[in-house]
Amino acid sequence: MSGPILVTGAAGYIGSHACLALLDAGHEVLALDNYCNSKPAALERVQELTGRSLRFFEIDLLEREKLQKLFARYSPASVIHFAGLKAVGESIAVPLRYWHNNVSGSTILLEVMARAEVRDLVFSSSATVYGSPASLPIREDAPLASSNPYGQTKLAIEHLLRDLYSSDPRWNISLLRYFNPVGAHPSGRIGEDPLGIPNNLMPFITQVAVGERTHLSVFGDDYDTPDGTCIRDYIHVLDLVDGHLKALEWLTHNPGLAAHNLGTGKGYSVLEVIRAFEAATGTEIPYEIADRRPGDLAATWADPSKAKRDLGWVATRTIESMCADAWNWQQNNPTGYQAD
Repeated sequence: MSGPILVTGAAGYIGSHACLALLDAGHEVLALDNYCNSKPAALERVQELTGRSLRFFEIDLLEREKLQKLFARYSPASVIHFAGLKAVGESIAVPLRYWHNNVSGSTILLEVMARAEVRDLVFSSSATVYGSPASLPIREDAPLASSNPYGQTKLAIEHLLRDLYSSDPRWNISLLRYFNPVGAHPSGRIGEDPLGIPNNLMPFITQVAVGERTHLSVFGDDYDTPDGTCIRDYIHVLDLVDGHLKALEWLTHNPGLAAHNLGTGKGYSVLEVIRAFEAATGTEIPYEIADRRPGDLAATWADPSKAKRDLGWVATRTIESMCADAWNWQQNNPTGYQAD
Protein backbone atom coordinates (compact mmCIF):
# COMPACT_ATOMS: atom_id res chain seq x y z
CA MET A 1 0.00 0.00 0.00
CA SER A 2 1.52 3.30 -1.09
CA GLY A 3 0.83 6.59 0.62
CA PRO A 4 -0.02 7.54 4.20
CA ILE A 5 -2.94 6.19 6.21
CA LEU A 6 -5.33 8.71 7.75
CA VAL A 7 -6.61 7.69 11.18
CA THR A 8 -9.64 9.61 12.50
CA GLY A 9 -10.19 9.59 16.26
CA ALA A 10 -6.47 8.87 16.46
CA ALA A 11 -5.94 9.99 20.08
CA GLY A 12 -8.74 7.82 21.46
CA TYR A 13 -8.37 4.48 23.22
CA ILE A 14 -8.46 2.27 20.12
CA GLY A 15 -7.15 4.93 17.74
CA SER A 16 -3.94 5.47 19.72
CA HIS A 17 -3.20 1.74 19.83
CA ALA A 18 -3.89 1.56 16.08
CA CYS A 19 -1.49 4.42 15.37
CA LEU A 20 1.19 2.61 17.37
CA ALA A 21 0.64 -0.63 15.46
CA LEU A 22 0.66 1.19 12.11
CA LEU A 23 3.91 3.00 12.92
CA ASP A 24 5.49 -0.23 14.13
CA ALA A 25 4.48 -1.85 10.83
CA GLY A 26 6.27 0.90 8.90
CA HIS A 27 3.26 2.91 7.72
CA GLU A 28 3.18 6.69 7.44
CA VAL A 29 0.36 7.95 9.67
CA LEU A 30 -1.80 11.05 9.44
CA ALA A 31 -3.55 11.35 12.81
CA LEU A 32 -6.75 13.37 13.17
CA ASP A 33 -8.69 14.14 16.37
CA ASN A 34 -10.69 17.00 17.89
CA TYR A 35 -9.82 15.98 21.49
CA CYS A 36 -13.46 16.02 22.59
CA ASN A 37 -12.93 12.68 24.33
CA SER A 38 -9.15 12.21 24.23
CA LYS A 39 -5.88 13.86 25.19
CA PRO A 40 -2.74 14.93 23.25
CA ALA A 41 -0.54 12.85 25.60
CA ALA A 42 -1.77 9.63 23.98
CA LEU A 43 -0.18 10.39 20.61
CA GLU A 44 2.92 11.92 22.21
CA ARG A 45 3.44 8.60 24.00
CA VAL A 46 2.76 6.60 20.82
CA GLN A 47 5.63 8.45 19.15
CA GLU A 48 7.88 7.88 22.18
CA LEU A 49 7.12 4.14 22.19
CA THR A 50 7.71 3.65 18.47
CA GLY A 51 10.56 6.11 18.01
CA ARG A 52 8.70 7.32 14.92
CA SER A 53 6.76 10.48 14.14
CA LEU A 54 3.25 10.96 12.83
CA ARG A 55 1.56 14.07 11.47
CA PHE A 56 -1.21 15.30 13.75
CA PHE A 57 -4.19 17.46 12.79
CA GLU A 58 -6.62 18.90 15.34
CA ILE A 59 -9.67 18.81 13.09
CA ASP A 60 -13.33 17.98 13.65
CA LEU A 61 -14.87 15.92 10.84
CA LEU A 62 -17.60 18.56 10.60
CA GLU A 63 -14.92 21.05 9.46
CA ARG A 64 -15.11 20.27 5.75
CA GLU A 65 -12.65 22.88 4.46
CA LYS A 66 -9.88 21.84 6.85
CA LEU A 67 -10.44 18.21 5.92
CA GLN A 68 -10.28 19.02 2.21
CA LYS A 69 -6.99 20.88 2.69
CA LEU A 70 -5.54 17.88 4.54
CA PHE A 71 -6.47 15.50 1.70
CA ALA A 72 -5.18 17.91 -0.97
CA ARG A 73 -1.81 18.39 0.71
CA TYR A 74 -1.02 14.93 2.07
CA SER A 75 -2.86 12.55 -0.29
CA PRO A 76 -3.77 9.70 2.08
CA ALA A 77 -4.00 6.30 0.42
CA SER A 78 -6.63 4.98 2.82
CA VAL A 79 -8.61 5.88 5.93
CA ILE A 80 -9.27 4.09 9.22
CA HIS A 81 -12.34 5.78 10.69
CA PHE A 82 -12.57 5.58 14.50
CA ALA A 83 -13.90 9.08 15.25
CA GLY A 84 -17.29 9.18 16.94
CA LEU A 85 -19.12 9.68 20.21
CA LYS A 86 -19.62 6.30 21.88
CA ALA A 87 -21.46 6.37 25.23
CA VAL A 88 -24.80 4.56 25.07
CA GLY A 89 -26.34 6.38 28.05
CA GLU A 90 -25.26 9.78 26.79
CA SER A 91 -26.63 8.99 23.33
CA ILE A 92 -30.06 8.39 24.88
CA ALA A 93 -29.88 11.75 26.69
CA VAL A 94 -28.60 13.81 23.72
CA PRO A 95 -29.47 11.91 20.50
CA LEU A 96 -29.20 14.97 18.25
CA ARG A 97 -25.57 15.42 19.23
CA TYR A 98 -24.82 11.78 18.39
CA TRP A 99 -26.59 11.79 15.03
CA HIS A 100 -24.99 15.09 14.03
CA ASN A 101 -21.48 14.18 15.16
CA ASN A 102 -21.36 10.53 14.09
CA VAL A 103 -23.48 10.43 10.94
CA SER A 104 -22.96 13.97 9.61
CA GLY A 105 -19.24 13.78 10.38
CA SER A 106 -18.93 10.46 8.56
CA THR A 107 -20.90 11.79 5.58
CA ILE A 108 -18.57 14.77 5.25
CA LEU A 109 -15.53 12.50 5.53
CA LEU A 110 -16.87 10.28 2.74
CA GLU A 111 -17.67 13.28 0.52
CA VAL A 112 -14.14 14.62 0.99
CA MET A 113 -12.67 11.17 0.30
CA ALA A 114 -14.72 10.85 -2.90
CA ARG A 115 -13.63 14.27 -4.08
CA ALA A 116 -9.97 13.32 -3.45
CA GLU A 117 -10.52 9.90 -5.09
CA VAL A 118 -9.56 8.05 -1.90
CA ARG A 119 -11.81 5.01 -1.67
CA ASP A 120 -10.16 2.54 0.73
CA LEU A 121 -11.86 2.66 4.13
CA VAL A 122 -11.81 0.59 7.34
CA PHE A 123 -14.79 1.57 9.48
CA SER A 124 -14.96 1.15 13.24
CA SER A 125 -18.41 -0.37 13.72
CA SER A 126 -19.81 -2.18 16.74
CA ALA A 127 -21.59 -5.32 17.87
CA THR A 128 -24.41 -2.99 18.95
CA VAL A 129 -25.62 -3.18 15.33
CA TYR A 130 -26.92 -6.67 16.11
CA GLY A 131 -29.34 -5.42 18.77
CA SER A 132 -30.75 -8.27 20.84
CA PRO A 133 -29.43 -11.38 19.06
CA ALA A 134 -31.83 -14.23 18.29
CA SER A 135 -29.03 -16.80 18.68
CA LEU A 136 -25.45 -17.09 19.89
CA PRO A 137 -22.70 -16.86 18.83
CA ILE A 138 -23.44 -13.90 16.56
CA ARG A 139 -22.53 -14.20 12.89
CA GLU A 140 -22.16 -11.36 10.41
CA ASP A 141 -25.34 -12.41 8.57
CA ALA A 142 -27.48 -12.01 11.72
CA PRO A 143 -30.35 -9.48 11.51
CA LEU A 144 -29.24 -5.90 12.18
CA ALA A 145 -31.00 -3.61 14.65
CA SER A 146 -30.15 -1.35 17.56
CA SER A 147 -32.05 -0.16 20.60
CA ASN A 148 -30.09 3.01 21.38
CA PRO A 149 -29.02 6.12 19.43
CA TYR A 150 -25.31 5.28 19.58
CA GLY A 151 -25.87 1.87 17.99
CA GLN A 152 -28.33 3.36 15.51
CA THR A 153 -25.67 5.83 14.32
CA LYS A 154 -23.21 2.97 13.74
CA LEU A 155 -25.89 1.04 11.85
CA ALA A 156 -26.83 4.14 9.83
CA ILE A 157 -23.20 4.61 8.79
CA GLU A 158 -23.04 0.93 7.75
CA HIS A 159 -26.17 1.46 5.60
CA LEU A 160 -24.62 4.61 4.15
CA LEU A 161 -21.46 2.74 3.25
CA ARG A 162 -23.43 -0.05 1.59
CA ASP A 163 -25.39 2.50 -0.46
CA LEU A 164 -22.14 4.25 -1.38
CA TYR A 165 -20.56 1.00 -2.54
CA SER A 166 -23.68 0.08 -4.55
CA SER A 167 -23.50 3.45 -6.30
CA ASP A 168 -19.75 3.24 -6.97
CA PRO A 169 -18.04 -0.21 -6.80
CA ARG A 170 -14.62 1.45 -6.90
CA TRP A 171 -14.92 1.80 -3.12
CA ASN A 172 -13.18 -0.79 -0.94
CA ILE A 173 -14.80 -0.89 2.49
CA SER A 174 -14.20 -3.01 5.57
CA LEU A 175 -16.86 -2.93 8.31
CA LEU A 176 -15.29 -4.16 11.56
CA ARG A 177 -17.83 -4.96 14.26
CA TYR A 178 -16.13 -4.82 17.64
CA PHE A 179 -17.29 -6.69 20.68
CA ASN A 180 -15.83 -5.41 24.00
CA PRO A 181 -12.29 -3.97 23.74
CA VAL A 182 -10.27 -4.02 26.98
CA GLY A 183 -6.63 -4.06 28.07
CA ALA A 184 -3.79 -1.73 27.19
CA HIS A 185 -0.34 -1.65 25.66
CA PRO A 186 2.03 -3.77 27.81
CA SER A 187 4.29 -0.74 28.34
CA GLY A 188 1.60 0.83 30.51
CA ARG A 189 2.06 4.09 28.59
CA ILE A 190 -1.19 4.13 26.62
CA GLY A 191 -4.58 2.77 27.65
CA GLU A 192 -8.24 3.54 28.25
CA ASP A 193 -8.82 6.93 29.92
CA PRO A 194 -12.58 7.55 30.12
CA LEU A 195 -13.99 10.94 31.04
CA GLY A 196 -15.94 10.89 34.30
CA ILE A 197 -17.59 7.68 35.50
CA PRO A 198 -16.60 4.82 33.18
CA ASN A 199 -19.34 3.31 31.02
CA ASN A 200 -17.41 0.08 30.54
CA LEU A 201 -16.60 -2.68 33.01
CA MET A 202 -12.80 -2.93 32.88
CA PRO A 203 -11.89 0.73 33.52
CA PHE A 204 -14.43 0.74 36.36
CA ILE A 205 -12.70 -2.32 37.87
CA THR A 206 -9.23 -0.78 37.53
CA GLN A 207 -10.37 2.52 39.06
CA VAL A 208 -11.73 0.60 42.06
CA ALA A 209 -8.47 -1.36 42.29
CA VAL A 210 -6.36 1.82 42.29
CA GLY A 211 -8.58 3.47 44.91
CA GLU A 212 -10.27 6.04 42.68
CA ARG A 213 -13.67 4.46 43.46
CA THR A 214 -14.88 2.60 46.54
CA HIS A 215 -16.62 -0.32 44.84
CA LEU A 216 -17.90 -1.70 41.56
CA SER A 217 -21.60 -1.67 40.78
CA VAL A 218 -22.74 -4.90 39.13
CA PHE A 219 -25.87 -4.02 37.20
CA GLY A 220 -28.20 -6.96 37.70
CA ASP A 221 -27.63 -10.50 38.98
CA ASP A 222 -30.93 -11.97 37.77
CA TYR A 223 -30.20 -12.43 34.06
CA ASP A 224 -30.71 -15.80 32.40
CA THR A 225 -27.00 -16.66 32.60
CA PRO A 226 -25.12 -19.20 34.76
CA ASP A 227 -24.32 -16.71 37.53
CA GLY A 228 -27.06 -14.16 36.79
CA THR A 229 -24.72 -11.42 35.51
CA CYS A 230 -24.29 -10.19 31.94
CA ILE A 231 -21.96 -12.05 29.59
CA ARG A 232 -19.79 -10.25 27.04
CA ASP A 233 -17.04 -11.11 24.56
CA TYR A 234 -13.96 -9.20 25.79
CA ILE A 235 -11.14 -8.68 23.31
CA HIS A 236 -7.67 -7.29 23.96
CA VAL A 237 -7.20 -3.91 22.26
CA LEU A 238 -3.96 -5.16 20.67
CA ASP A 239 -5.80 -8.08 19.06
CA LEU A 240 -8.43 -5.60 17.90
CA VAL A 241 -5.97 -3.25 16.19
CA ASP A 242 -4.21 -6.22 14.61
CA GLY A 243 -7.57 -6.90 12.95
CA HIS A 244 -7.46 -3.43 11.39
CA LEU A 245 -4.03 -4.00 9.89
CA LYS A 246 -5.23 -7.34 8.51
CA ALA A 247 -8.35 -5.65 7.09
CA LEU A 248 -6.26 -2.96 5.37
CA GLU A 249 -4.05 -5.61 3.82
CA TRP A 250 -7.08 -7.69 2.81
CA LEU A 251 -8.70 -4.73 1.01
CA THR A 252 -5.71 -4.38 -1.30
CA HIS A 253 -6.26 -7.92 -2.62
CA ASN A 254 -10.03 -8.27 -2.17
CA PRO A 255 -11.81 -5.16 -3.45
CA GLY A 256 -15.41 -4.68 -2.41
CA LEU A 257 -17.35 -4.35 0.83
CA ALA A 258 -17.39 -6.86 3.68
CA ALA A 259 -18.28 -7.02 7.38
CA HIS A 260 -16.24 -8.93 9.96
CA ASN A 261 -16.72 -9.56 13.66
CA LEU A 262 -13.73 -8.83 15.88
CA GLY A 263 -14.18 -10.88 19.04
CA THR A 264 -12.72 -13.92 20.73
CA GLY A 265 -15.77 -16.17 20.35
CA LYS A 266 -15.94 -16.68 24.13
CA GLY A 267 -18.13 -14.87 26.64
CA TYR A 268 -17.29 -14.00 30.26
CA SER A 269 -19.78 -12.86 32.88
CA VAL A 270 -19.21 -9.76 35.01
CA LEU A 271 -18.40 -11.94 38.03
CA GLU A 272 -15.99 -14.06 35.96
CA VAL A 273 -14.14 -10.90 34.86
CA ILE A 274 -13.91 -9.74 38.47
CA ARG A 275 -12.44 -13.12 39.50
CA ALA A 276 -10.03 -13.12 36.55
CA PHE A 277 -8.85 -9.61 37.48
CA GLU A 278 -8.35 -10.58 41.11
CA ALA A 279 -6.39 -13.70 40.08
CA ALA A 280 -4.23 -11.80 37.56
CA THR A 281 -3.41 -8.89 39.87
CA GLY A 282 -3.81 -10.13 43.43
CA THR A 283 -6.13 -7.18 44.07
CA GLU A 284 -9.56 -7.64 45.62
CA ILE A 285 -12.48 -5.85 43.93
CA PRO A 286 -15.35 -4.98 46.29
CA TYR A 287 -18.67 -4.91 44.45
CA GLU A 288 -22.36 -4.37 45.08
CA ILE A 289 -25.31 -5.62 43.09
CA ALA A 290 -27.31 -2.76 41.58
CA ASP A 291 -30.45 -2.56 39.45
CA ARG A 292 -30.24 -3.58 35.82
CA ARG A 293 -29.38 -0.82 33.35
CA PRO A 294 -31.98 -0.14 30.66
CA GLY A 295 -31.01 -1.76 27.37
CA ASP A 296 -28.39 -4.16 28.72
CA LEU A 297 -28.52 -7.57 27.04
CA ALA A 298 -28.10 -10.80 29.00
CA ALA A 299 -25.38 -12.23 26.76
CA THR A 300 -23.50 -11.49 23.54
CA TRP A 301 -20.44 -13.07 22.01
CA ALA A 302 -19.04 -13.32 18.51
CA ASP A 303 -18.56 -15.98 15.94
CA PRO A 304 -15.18 -14.72 14.64
CA SER A 305 -14.67 -17.52 12.09
CA LYS A 306 -15.25 -15.24 9.07
CA ALA A 307 -12.39 -12.96 10.13
CA LYS A 308 -10.15 -15.99 10.53
CA ARG A 309 -11.13 -17.30 7.10
CA ASP A 310 -10.94 -14.01 5.20
CA LEU A 311 -8.38 -11.94 7.08
CA GLY A 312 -6.23 -14.64 8.62
CA TRP A 313 -6.96 -12.99 11.96
CA VAL A 314 -7.47 -14.66 15.33
CA ALA A 315 -7.60 -13.09 18.79
CA THR A 316 -4.78 -14.69 20.80
CA ARG A 317 -4.65 -12.84 24.15
CA THR A 318 -6.36 -14.29 27.23
CA ILE A 319 -8.73 -12.67 29.70
CA GLU A 320 -5.88 -12.83 32.24
CA SER A 321 -3.56 -10.80 29.99
CA MET A 322 -6.37 -8.33 29.31
CA CYS A 323 -6.77 -7.81 33.07
CA ALA A 324 -3.02 -7.65 33.75
CA ASP A 325 -2.40 -5.08 31.00
CA ALA A 326 -5.38 -2.95 32.04
CA TRP A 327 -4.11 -2.97 35.64
CA ASN A 328 -0.55 -2.14 34.54
CA TRP A 329 -1.89 0.91 32.67
CA GLN A 330 -4.02 2.07 35.62
CA GLN A 331 -1.21 1.60 38.17
CA ASN A 332 1.16 3.65 36.02
CA ASN A 333 -1.50 6.26 35.31
CA PRO A 334 -3.83 6.40 38.35
CA THR A 335 -5.55 9.50 36.95
CA GLY A 336 -5.18 8.62 33.28
CA TYR A 337 -3.30 11.06 31.07
CA GLN A 338 -4.09 13.90 33.44
CA ALA A 339 -0.52 14.18 34.73
CA ASP A 340 0.87 15.05 31.26
